Amino acid sequence: MIRIVGPCAGVKALRAGTANITEQEIQIMKGICVRSEIKPLKKVLLHRPGRELLHLTPDRLPELLFDDIPFLKVAQQEHDAFAQILRSNGTEVVYLEDLMAEVLKLHPEQTKPFLYQWLSEGNIKTRRWQDKLYEYLIGNFEGKALVEKTMEGITLKEMGGASAYSLQDLIAPADDLIVDPMPNLYFTRDPFASVGTGVFLHKMRFPTRCRETIYADYIFRFHPDFEGLVKRYYDRDGHANIEGGDVLNLTEDTLAIGISQRTSPDAIEEASRNLFADPEAKIRTVLAFDIPSCRAFMHLDTVFTQIDYDKYTIHPAILGPLTVYEITPGVSDPTDLHIRRIDSKLEDILAKYTRTDHVKLINCGGDDLIASAREQWNDGSNTLCIAPGKIVVYERNDVTNAILRDEGIQVLEMPSAELSRGRGGPRCMSMPIIRAE
Repeated sequence: MIRIVGPCAGVKALRAGTANITEQEIQIMKGICVRSEIKPLKKVLLHRPGRELLHLTPDRLPELLFDDIPFLKVAQQEHDAFAQILRSNGTEVVYLEDLMAEVLKLHPEQTKPFLYQWLSEGNIKTRRWQDKLYEYLIGNFEGKALVEKTMEGITLKEMGGASAYSLQDLIAPADDLIVDPMPNLYFTRDPFASVGTGVFLHKMRFPTRCRETIYADYIFRFHPDFEGLVKRYYDRDGHANIEGGDVLNLTEDTLAIGISQRTSPDAIEEASRNLFADPEAKIRTVLAFDIPSCRAFMHLDTVFTQIDYDKYTIHPAILGPLTVYEITPGVSDPTDLHIRRIDSKLEDILAKYTRTDHVKLINCGGDDLIASAREQWNDGSNTLCIAPGKIVVYERNDVTNAILRDEGIQVLEMPSAELSRGRGGPRCMSMPIIRAE
């Protein structure tokens, strides 16, 4: 199922600020190249939280996968501070909404199929309502504003209120959402995962997040930074669920994937087969981490992240139930998977597969069980490593951050009063596109 999407266009980047960049430099920064969790971060994909957060209401929080409602103005300020930390440390920051807008500018013929796909997957089943919503969008929005509107959602009031299209419309409140928002979009880690020079484009676990992958699909097919350059080792029409928070590039030849609330064993097996079947893929081992299936531990990266060659943050509560399985290609047929349980301590497993003499696991919250539970809930283990021993973290996790500093880690703190309400940290909010090799 490995495929490369689209022909290479060779078009210079449209983003502001690239005028002084040479053609050679532009080419270097194209495509995907991520073979590590810790090598210097050169290019990263973010999404600045938008008006989609304004459509969160208390009664719909569980359905939309939020525990509380962030204050949008402050959430945006915090996110801007996050982006500035990355830029100040030599990382090019690109935004999901900008890349998608650039696709539609370069390929206006894709606007209609994109919108109808978005409407269909947004549970707008009748052609009459699809056509009405399409005309509303085309008639009132263009460019980046159009992209952001698809993320925000649409209410019945915006469409002129009730009509005779259906009994449901006539009895629904005017503020009812016709098309749901996508408030989880600022967690750009999850819709896809960068693996080597390719990607997994995911089938998300919950319906509210499934449409998020549409944007990545169009970007990889049509944006000049990616078209013709990115292999897909898993695609959004896969039969099983997988999400990016469960995918960690331990080394250029070893991938860790969590078996979690959001990622199934079947998806891991399919992704492994596709990687092993490609002679150009360097991954030869997949380590499947079986973690508890619950919201507190929703992804592997909420309880476990690499922060240096020999150091990892971890939530100590997973060590008891944690089981690791090794997946390797068959000798005669690489898609004939060989799977075995590894009966060793996690430190020894990591040291072996990363070819490191010794590995240290640093507990979130240290030995204080209350601090550990509190700070893991606020993503104390969800760190973004931007260079070996240099990480971005939430400032609110002061116990864990102090411990990390004592271990010699350079800790860059970002504000997190509102962003943390979505249950995701700096790693969740970032998708590395290019790391140094």
